[in-house]
Amino acid sequence: MAADIPKVPDDHWLLGSLNAFREHPLDLVVRSLGFGDLVRWRFAWTWFYQANHPDRVHDVLVKHASSFYKTPRIKQVLGNVLGDGLLVSDGETWRQRRRLVQPAFHTSRIESYGETMTGYAEAMRDRWLPGAEYDIRDEMMKLTLGIVGKTLFDADMEGDLSERVGRAVTISQEHGNQQFSRLLTTPTWLPTAENRRSQSATADLDAILSGIIQARRSSGEDRGDLLSMLLLSRDADDGAGLTDQQVRDEAMTLFLAGHETTAVALTWTWVLLHQHPAAREQLETEVDHVLSGRTPRVKDLPNLPYTRQVIQEAMRLYPPAWITGRRAIEPVDIGPYHLDSDSIVLISPYAVHRQPEYFPEPELFDPDRFSDANQASLPRYAYIPFGGGPRICIGNHFAMQEAQLILASMVQRVRLDLLPGSDLTPEPLITLRPKYPVMMRVALRQTKEAAQAA
Repeated sequence: MAADIPKVPDDHWLLGSLNAFREHPLDLVVRSLGFGDLVRWRFAWTWFYQANHPDRVHDVLVKHASSFYKTPRIKQVLGNVLGDGLLVSDGETWRQRRRLVQPAFHTSRIESYGETMTGYAEAMRDRWLPGAEYDIRDEMMKLTLGIVGKTLFDADMEGDLSERVGRAVTISQEHGNQQFSRLLTTPTWLPTAENRRSQSATADLDAILSGIIQARRSSGEDRGDLLSMLLLSRDADDGAGLTDQQVRDEAMTLFLAGHETTAVALTWTWVLLHQHPAAREQLETEVDHVLSGRTPRVKDLPNLPYTRQVIQEAMRLYPPAWITGRRAIEPVDIGPYHLDSDSIVLISPYAVHRQPEYFPEPELFDPDRFSDANQASLPRYAYIPFGGGPRICIGNHFAMQEAQLILASMVQRVRLDLLPGSDLTPEPLITLRPKYPVMMRVALRQTKEAAQAA
């Protein structure tokens, strides 16, 4: 007999936890940890389930992965921008697209992007003026947008183009969050101000990306990047290539996800380093010792373990993809619990990463949690910033390499300090951005070796 699934107490007699999710979603998912490894909470007449324990996360993402699809709400909201790309597709469509896109993220190809990543990072770092104040949230968005544009599409995303993309992505995120927090989504055909604003943003993104795709298809040139691979790929069974719409959907998915998530992770990393001077000093010492002032290379990364640990711990506290959902397409048993078909299961890395059993004092920033020895003792699905199972983020290695190279490049020459009174409230939209600009002041620094030589 299946066990009863614990219920999180309602916040409202009629709406259940709907208002709590709208107003304080991070508090709700963390509060739910205290009620069991799989819990349920109510949005008016609809029940949602939340998987909290690593074993239950494994059940959903791995053991019974074929029994779950993406939720209709995800497909409806994100599909307006991403079409039928990897992030929202399911079944055979997803499997075919994954096969076509996967070669672009082969280890050797990702490593070849290292020089571009450090080049863009050093160019931004060298443009910063000592004592000047910058919105690091905005700066990291520009930086990762430039990198993903160059490495995946061989396109320069700078100046007005960067501003347009940043503005459109923010509008799309805000619209998506509004739709997720409603009992019923607003039909896209309704001529509301919100819909018109969102549609205008999507049209602008389409115009930018379609121009890049059409120019490349017209030239017939193979530049060895993702876009060329998408345009030249052929299905192994029937030899058919991707249509322009299919190329657009995959390119849009990787274009947006490929810069937004890494930028968010780096922004929180800079904030946490300012707040924890001892960790910042340990990071600087490692980078100075290993690199001695030279540009980092991919082959240096194994010798920069603390750099990796800092980023991992930042993504534990502030995972860019803070929540995801799955819909059961058939009845399924999750551990001792039985779920009916069409049940919606939510998995929140933000909550899972705060299990005291695996992360004592979970709100404390401690990169040593991810030392080789400590990481080996963690259950595989206690730490899931990139998801897991067959649908693990296809760009996870790209993102980690990029974040490590950017951080190592920048801390050699600069130190970033928050301005007093900064409001660091997280805003759980589709990604977990800081809600307000993150203003930081630049100070130049020398490596310890250089200072000693001087």
